[in-house]
Amino acid sequence: MKTKNALLSVLVLAGMAGGGYEAYTLWKIEHFNAALRDNTVLPLDQYPLTEKFAAAYRQGNAGEYKHAIQTYGQLLEMAPDNEMQARVHYNVGNNLLRFGLSRRVNDDGSLIEDARYALMQARASYEQALRLDPALLPASFNLDLLLSILPANLQQVEKEQSGVQLSNLPIGLP
Repeated sequence: MKTKNALLSVLVLAGMAGGGYEAYTLWKIEHFNAALRDNTVLPLDQYPLTEKFAAAYRQGNAGEYKHAIQTYGQLLEMAPDNEMQARVHYNVGNNLLRFGLSRRVNDDGSLIEDARYALMQARASYEQALRLDPALLPASFNLDLLLSILPANLQQVEKEQSGVQLSNLPIGLP
């Protein structure tokens, strides 16, 4: 009987410790979310990935697409797993897509070279995101959207540019 009570006491203590840890984790998450809602600057040493993501996101929203892509490239080097890398590639694709769509067209209605290159790189980024995380539905949706707006002749040209790299973002699996 004493062994059962001791075992039960150990289990109760372990459960309380686990519950305390979960409560602390939830408190940290709520504290973090509240800081984001209030536009409070978070300490870099506590949330380096989140701070880098936020900086890249702000740059993209400000129309500084090239700077945002470079910041996402730095974040890619810090990403701990395939899921995070997939999200980085997805965001790179979003910024390239926005950059490509913001470029002017030539007098004959064709895309200028910057836009063509950006859209092809956006496609490659979405495809890379899906290779890393096939369940990333926003990347699949944006890739389908991109393919639906690309001119047919532009999609054929892309096949010839198989080894193109954008900055330090590798295209294809390592």
